[in-house]
Amino acid sequence: MRAIVITKPGGPEVLELKEVATPEPARGEVRVRVHATAVNRADLLQRMGAYPAPPDAPADIPGMEFAGEIDAVGEAAGEWKLGDRVFGLAGGGTYAEQLVVHARAIARLPERVSFHEGAAVPEAFITAYDAMVTQAGLAAGETVLIHAAGSGVGTAAIQIARAIGARSVGTARTQAKLERARPLGLDAGVVPEAGRFAQQVIAANGGRGVDVVLELVGGAYVPEDFLCMQTGARLMLVGLLAGARADVDLAMLLRKRLVVRGTTLRARPLEEKILATQVFARSIVPLFASGALAPIVDRAFPLAEAAAAHAYVASNEGFGKVILTVGA
Repeated sequence: MRAIVITKPGGPEVLELKEVATPEPARGEVRVRVHATAVNRADLLQRMGAYPAPPDAPADIPGMEFAGEIDAVGEAAGEWKLGDRVFGLAGGGTYAEQLVVHARAIARLPERVSFHEGAAVPEAFITAYDAMVTQAGLAAGETVLIHAAGSGVGTAAIQIARAIGARSVGTARTQAKLERARPLGLDAGVVPEAGRFAQQVIAANGGRGVDVVLELVGGAYVPEDFLCMQTGARLMLVGLLAGARADVDLAMLLRKRLVVRGTTLRARPLEEKILATQVFARSIVPLFASGALAPIVDRAFPLAEAAAAHAYVASNEGFGKVILTVGA
């Protein structure tokens, strides 16, 4: 099969399309003929040598999500059969024509969702739902602050907040991205000024702090988050685009009784990934089937142009997800 291989740590130019061995499913696994995958920040970090793949994933083939059809079924793989349309997460290896995954770590792709659209769903929507709802307990009537509102996870989080009856306030680098997010359900938007946004967020939320923060930026955004969180609010730290260090006011943490929690998906053991996928299949996939949620695809590149796709994602110009088309 053909796959994109990281030939050495470096820039986008180190990605090459090569022939590699076709994987075979073992007991409890299925093989998927990948029709599309998506580009994530973790892929860029892995390419640069800063984020190694987990032990159960290929070290040199990036990619963490996919949509396609089952083309081989191992023993004890449940009710899956050849030709089933599926999508899901993987520890790596999705920039390829075929992929082997655990049979319980995939979900059925709704008929109304194309393979190309489906590739834009798993990482963004599982990350957003798991962080905001499963872990932070976001509920109807509450307000969530969503940073990087125009990103894949940001656009997913906005839609999920609307679907469960929560209010969302988003931040983005430009007003244009906030305007594009409004039809998805964004209630209010803020463009940070010199990294400051707390007072704008409070004003946009009717003079009160937010209940949940989906922190996709990190760094100096965290102390600003503390300022605009109300007593008992919960902060979920998901991304570190602005850095891994922050000077925070611990007295405010105590006084407001704030909850701060970090989370990742890729580094979790298989059992936890299966659990997250099962929640996804039960709570999120039906909303795609009904049309209540929609994939947001910014651009599509052929698999052979993975280097160009990486460069585009690094430019921060996109809105939603960037996908790689692999097959029909």
